[in-house]
Amino acid sequence: MSWIFLFIAGLLEIIWAIAMKQSHGFTRVIPSAIMLTAMAGSFGLLALAMRTLPLGTAYMVWTGIGALGAFVAGIVFFSDQLSAARVLAAMLIFSGMIVMKLS
Repeated sequence: MSWIFLFIAGLLEIIWAIAMKQSHGFTRVIPSAIMLTAMAGSFGLLALAMRTLPLGTAYMVWTGIGALGAFVAGIVFFSDQLSAARVLAAMLIFSGMIVMKLS
C-alpha cells in the first residue's frame, strides 16, 4: 500500500507544479488553490508512505515522479524545449528511480 501512496503522492506533485505555473505567481486564485490542495495531498501521502518505506527511497522516488512528470508536462503543455541532453537527464532520473526501487 505504501508504494501506491507514494505513486499518488508523486502524481499530485506533478499537479501542483503545473498549477503553480498556471497561478502566475499566485495572482490567479483557482490555480493557486489547486496547487495548495495538491501539495497538501502530496505531502500527506508521502508521509503515509514513509511509515514503512525508507526515507531515502521514498523521497527519491517521490521527487523523481514529480521531476519527470513536470518535465513531460512542460514539453506537452508549455512548449518547453526538448533536447537530447534534457532527455538524457530525464532518463538518468528514471533509471535512478528504478534502481532505488529494486535495491
